[in-house]
Amino acid sequence: MAEPMDVDDNEPRGAKRTASEAGLPSEAPRRIKARLISTDVVNKIAAGEIIVAPVNALKEMMENSVDAGATAIEILVKDGGLKLLQITDNGHGIEVSKECYKSYRYANQTQKDDLPILCERFTTSKLKDFDDLRSIGTYGFRGEALASISHIAHLRVTTKTAGSSCAWQAYYQDGKLSPPKPGQSSDPKPCAGRPGTQITVEDLFYNIPNRRRAFKSPSEEYARILDVVTRYAVHCEHVSFSIKKHGEAGAGFSVAAAASKIDRIKQAHGAAARELIEFKTQNDRWGFSASGYCTTANYSAKRTTILLFINHRSVESSAVKKAIEQAYQLFLPKGGHPFVYLSLEIDPARVDVNVHPTKREVHFLSEDEIIDMVCTDIRERLTQVDTSRTFKTQTLVPAIGSSTINKQQSPLAGGDDKNQPSTDALPRTPASKRPYENNLVRTDSKLRKITSMLPPALTPSQSLDNHDNNTTTAASGHGIQYITTDREQVTTRLSSIKTLRAHVRDAIHQNLTEVFASLTYIGLVDPFRRLAAMQSGVNLYLVDYGMIANELFYQIGITDFGNFGAIQLRPSGSDPIQLKELLLVAAELEVQADPSLADLEPSAIVEKVYEQIYSRREMLREYFSLEVSDEGNLLTIPLLIKNYLPSMAKLPTFLLRLGPFVDWTDEAQCFHTFLVELAAFYVPEKLPQAKQKSAKETENELLTSPTRVAERDTATPESDVTAGQSPIKNRQAEEDSFITKRRVEIEYALEHVLFPAFRSRLLATQGMMQGVVEVANLKGLYRVFERC
Repeated sequence: MAEPMDVDDNEPRGAKRTASEAGLPSEAPRRIKARLISTDVVNKIAAGEIIVAPVNALKEMMENSVDAGATAIEILVKDGGLKLLQITDNGHGIEVSKECYKSYRYANQTQKDDLPILCERFTTSKLKDFDDLRSIGTYGFRGEALASISHIAHLRVTTKTAGSSCAWQAYYQDGKLSPPKPGQSSDPKPCAGRPGTQITVEDLFYNIPNRRRAFKSPSEEYARILDVVTRYAVHCEHVSFSIKKHGEAGAGFSVAAAASKIDRIKQAHGAAARELIEFKTQNDRWGFSASGYCTTANYSAKRTTILLFINHRSVESSAVKKAIEQAYQLFLPKGGHPFVYLSLEIDPARVDVNVHPTKREVHFLSEDEIIDMVCTDIRERLTQVDTSRTFKTQTLVPAIGSSTINKQQSPLAGGDDKNQPSTDALPRTPASKRPYENNLVRTDSKLRKITSMLPPALTPSQSLDNHDNNTTTAASGHGIQYITTDREQVTTRLSSIKTLRAHVRDAIHQNLTEVFASLTYIGLVDPFRRLAAMQSGVNLYLVDYGMIANELFYQIGITDFGNFGAIQLRPSGSDPIQLKELLLVAAELEVQADPSLADLEPSAIVEKVYEQIYSRREMLREYFSLEVSDEGNLLTIPLLIKNYLPSMAKLPTFLLRLGPFVDWTDEAQCFHTFLVELAAFYVPEKLPQAKQKSAKETENELLTSPTRVAERDTATPESDVTAGQSPIKNRQAEEDSFITKRRVEIEYALEHVLFPAFRSRLLATQGMMQGVVEVANLKGLYRVFERC
């Protein structure tokens, strides 16, 4: 039997022991010892923060050239600026005043004496005290650019002032003068040169291999350099810029000193210059002035381009970019982006320029207020010119396969097949992935419709001779025609109109707006209930076009406020239209239709409404193109959209409703209620259903009418008998003919005017949801048929 194991029960298990108890050597406590970093390491760290890439080095040197009063700047680049980066200007040269360097060891502050301290850190002629930052008006102020470059590259400076007999050349390394070759003196040497300064940077980041390897390709770095050069070329007027790659004869970009701002934008950004509008704004309260150029709604790019300069310094601001993009949302299609050049002049005391190592960002007071005022001015300028759109079209041609080329030979080729190109050598279009059938849009708004191949339907008042020139003026036989005026566009700065526009923007329904923006009109479903069918994507919708048109005309009213067209009323061969007569017609109809108004006298209503309109005729003419002459004649009414005329049968009612339904006491409510009534006047009316009346009912209506009673009293028995049945048949025929004619006019207007306007101008609101019903969608139909 094995002996039991000896166990020591005196020492508790798991107890901690000291190092001496455990038999381990004792160690001294660890101490953190601070060391002073060498000057060389400090300079290289600072250089890495300031000169992140070749483009930063060029930006610093280019700003120094502009500060020196240069009017011509030439740039030479090799391998994206990593191998060679040279900038030459014709400025006043490098010189330092005595006040900045009183402690310098040379007694005579000549140009030669300035060069030894040129690349030392914090050497500048633009700043003396910290308070000078509050009123700094130059690009540079820290004096670190050339010092940082000299620590990470080989630097050569050649400069000549106007009063110097020769140029001076010096080489720098690690912030100090260095000899051009081993064994030579490091002092600046005289040489031949033209007035100005030439700075040559070679082998950038030669002593920081990790940073140099981080650059992907020289072409990308050259693109960044070209971007910053074009930015300053656009902004700096009266300064010529030229940049080219080393070894190439032609310049990659150049602009003359005499070029205008538009020409500079055209040289740098091409197509954007064709759609530019100028904007300017200023405010003494916030201490700024802004000017620049922005593109109209006819220009749209894949990404936003903003050239932002604050006190002539190129900076970036995400807040400015976001605000400008939001301002363009109402004008550009989805996925479209603008081009904007913006120059902000802000009181230097309100700007902090020392917030970023590369000076890429600045901070300034009242940033939100300034940005909002600038974007508001841009939005107003866009509203003024947003009267037409230009779209690029592309002809769609089917792809030609190789078999088609083999079979179709040109008649001029004869029978010789040797000269024919081989079909194997022709490029082949890669086969695109075919979409699923349930996602395939079967109707495209760009496709030609079969109705365009048919002869147009003519109204009785039109002929084949004048139809081409006046296809949409269905009321040309009733004294209505279009006129062209020389009235200039006016800018609406009324706060009430801005408030009404803001209310529309706040009520926008984004998804419904996208549905209308991509709609395809199908046809009129029910003119008696104002229903039409349209398609958007793979969905089929039934819409109340009366409700949609009402919102469209209201939005046109607040968008084109003060700039309406005019429909001039010129009755041919008759007296001018009296406003009182139209009001009297509408008042009599209202009194007859509503029994509760039987106690009112129509003439009293007419006088009151007439006085309200006549006393404000100047405002109505200026803002709404509703003109009433001094004699009380109605001369013009507003024209909201071309190629469409409202029903003139609604004109008396529209004029009468301007009295009780328009709030003339408050500006905002006055404009709102007037535009509501104007939109209701322009909305296509509901057509009455053809009611089949018996001959007895129709005869009773005719015989009891006032006109028929008067005729009966004065007519002889013989004439009454002979004409007994004619009025009954004539009235029924006239009503049917009018309804048929009006339906043709409405169908034409819906397809060619209203629904295209819905697609291009309408911003769908929340209230329009009840007027749009989805009838079917292709995916749902496929699921139904799959179950079958």
